[in-house]
Amino acid sequence: MEMRVALRVTNGVVSVWTTIRRKVISYHCGLHFHLLDASSSSWLIIHHHSSSTSSKLIANQGLLMIIVMDMSVNMRHKHLLVALYLWALISSLLPASSNALVRIGLKKRPLDLQTIKAARIAREGKPQDLGSSDEDIVPLKNYLDAQYYGVIGIGSPPQNFTVIFDTGSSNLWVPSSKCYFSLACYFHTRYKSSKSSTYTAIGTSASITYGSGSISGFFSQDNVEVGDLVVKNQEFIEATKEGSLTFVIAKFDGLLGLGFQEISVGNATPLQTMSEQDLLSDDVFSFWLNRDTNSDVGGELVFGGVDSNHYKGKHTYVPVTKKGYWQFEMGDLIIGNQSTGECEGGCAAIVDSGTSLLTGPTTTVTVLNHAIGAEGVVSAECKTVVSQYGDLIWDLLISGAQPGQVCKQLGLCIFNGSKYVSTGIETVVEKEGKEGSSVGNGALCTACEMAVVWAQNQLKQKGTKEKVLSYISELCDSLPSPAGESIVECSSLSSMPNVTFTIGDKPFVLTPNQYVLKTGEGVAEVCVSGFTAYDIPPPTGPLWILGDVFMGAYHTVFDFGDLQVGFAEAA
Repeated sequence: MEMRVALRVTNGVVSVWTTIRRKVISYHCGLHFHLLDASSSSWLIIHHHSSSTSSKLIANQGLLMIIVMDMSVNMRHKHLLVALYLWALISSLLPASSNALVRIGLKKRPLDLQTIKAARIAREGKPQDLGSSDEDIVPLKNYLDAQYYGVIGIGSPPQNFTVIFDTGSSNLWVPSSKCYFSLACYFHTRYKSSKSSTYTAIGTSASITYGSGSISGFFSQDNVEVGDLVVKNQEFIEATKEGSLTFVIAKFDGLLGLGFQEISVGNATPLQTMSEQDLLSDDVFSFWLNRDTNSDVGGELVFGGVDSNHYKGKHTYVPVTKKGYWQFEMGDLIIGNQSTGECEGGCAAIVDSGTSLLTGPTTTVTVLNHAIGAEGVVSAECKTVVSQYGDLIWDLLISGAQPGQVCKQLGLCIFNGSKYVSTGIETVVEKEGKEGSSVGNGALCTACEMAVVWAQNQLKQKGTKEKVLSYISELCDSLPSPAGESIVECSSLSSMPNVTFTIGDKPFVLTPNQYVLKTGEGVAEVCVSGFTAYDIPPPTGPLWILGDVFMGAYHTVFDFGDLQVGFAEAA
């Protein structure tokens, strides 16, 4: 943003012309300030009654300082105060420039195949812990596949920690020097409260559950350095127990959550504190993730606005539909030129910097991976449903039966008070005291529900029964594997289709080079699908999680002032 400034001194009257917005300024320290419109800009007129006054204008990093110096010794202290006042006054009036942005460089850790497999195993292993009808806080991740990190400082003098800047959580936590019995703490930097002059004890206990483990500890308070910002008296968790192998092998010390208060443990989130202390020129932060594998720069997190060098064109903004995660409504999902039919009526999605891959419901991810030729696992239950119940599913859908009732009518699913479960496949374990408690899907029930969704989508495309059932049988061979064998042929990238996500009625295209992750080199090179299945139960799910695979392709703006998310093509 270009800013023009002019200064004029006439008979003790200092006139400053700049592009600041109109604002009435009150009488102060013997000077009178007021603004007059001048050709769509403004004049700041400073009236002073001494002829022995000189003025100096200093412009530095987009801020103005007017120093009014009086030659009289008796007036020196008075005009020193005037100088300080003017500096604060005009600085607050001027628009923020790009130099006022707070920048944090991000480091990128390359993914390897074993890490991806471990992440998927951990993610698949805990579906029963993902929320309930009366608690809408869902552990969506396990961080095994997290790639991007940055450094913050806690305390005075600052103790540095490598953290994930995570839009999918809301707390700040780091290992504590009082963590004695968790192996993970000994592999990472630990916070020492005795070394900080600004530490304040709180002591309230806290714990956070993730997809593959948990951390627990207690709240403390200290100053936190984030880039050039100093967030004073920020509450954070000193972790005294890190209960998972995830944290032992993690490349990060802790997390700085950039989500909303609704999913936080405790009260003060980092974003909330920054806003309350008026540290940012705008209640916005943005992520640019560098996908150039040959670059030493992993990316950049910018607080207070955006860097125009990080994106092309304009951002498309969509409103946050549910505070907690950065959740919004996503439209149709298209493979090549063909709609999947999954999100025609809208799908819930969140954008999450703490997740590397792109996750969605098994039914849709199976279709995606089948379309790109990804290897999966053969599901015997899925094959059974197609061979024994395929004709009946077709007949029921043709006759106008509600898709959600088909598997119940076939006797493959029963309703337990809150959802359908398999009959005779596994024991239903109910949680005491909760009517209609959440239980895991049985294999046949799950397979039937997927087959119904696939058949319904194919019916919309006017497919014949034989073709539809044959297609569903092929999908049964392509179910995403929890062990991570969603491998594609590296030589086939050029023939793979684009995958398009519709956001704000605009298409956001991912090319094969963007959604396929390459690991290893030469003969050891392996290509892995960036789409992974993760079924999140109601009321939070079904839910799409757009992780770094998507954020690498599209510069992302998080506006917590106007509650919206923006996407533009990354530069």
